[in-house]
Amino acid sequence: MTGAGSREPAAKNPERGAGSREPGAGSPERGAGSRQPGGDTHWRQSARKRAEVAAIANLGYPVLRALGATWTWKVTGADHLDAIAARGLQPIHSFWHGRILPATVYFQRRGIVVITSENYDGEWIARIIAKFGYGTARGSTSRGGPKALLRLVREVKSKGVAFTLDGPRGPREVAQPGAIWLAKATGNPLLPFHAEAASSWTLNSWDRTQIPKPYTTVAMAIAEPLYVPRDADDVALEHWRQRLQQSLAQCRERAVDALRG
Repeated sequence: MTGAGSREPAAKNPERGAGSREPGAGSPERGAGSRQPGGDTHWRQSARKRAEVAAIANLGYPVLRALGATWTWKVTGADHLDAIAARGLQPIHSFWHGRILPATVYFQRRGIVVITSENYDGEWIARIIAKFGYGTARGSTSRGGPKALLRLVREVKSKGVAFTLDGPRGPREVAQPGAIWLAKATGNPLLPFHAEAASSWTLNSWDRTQIPKPYTTVAMAIAEPLYVPRDADDVALEHWRQRLQQSLAQCRERAVDALRG
């Protein structure tokens, strides 16, 4: 994703956001491909798998770009991005894994950095989101996560980063602590948001991924930023995790209400 403090477009010409995470946090990794028991990069030894990754990325990007171009947006809370930028800070975009598609389209071309794994799924996801203008930090909760998180600490000084709070393995819509840790370590705020489509398909996946249908309206509700104190202890961090969870629930309610209106 691109630079974090950038302004958000109001209705059409959406932009995107994608998730990112740290050890125990959420990240936009889990896709439809296969997991490799022998290691995250084991798939690279297969010419067929390498060809599949390239095909998925080359076909997936134009399809998602064309689909997203048909959506109309109802956005609330976009001014919070301006408020963060006015303080010289960058947002830590925080959202649920099941809303990766509309988030990716809405927050695109801002240089936002996302953690993606080095496994089969993570590779084609990384290639697609790179075409949408996102940066990637490679790693996962189980392999390479700390290294990817250290890169996020560096990147958040000049760019936005993003976390799918419940990814890549769930449980669904339960916030993991990675984004809170990053907010404490850097002083940059969490920026919770939720997207809801008026008409969509829902995949039978662990995260119940929502795919907005062509020409539908997508409501994007962005919450007030959450500033985690640098001296927060474990008890305080759990408090902030719960606040983040509550903020996302409120964002969902606002998005649903916006569609009804």
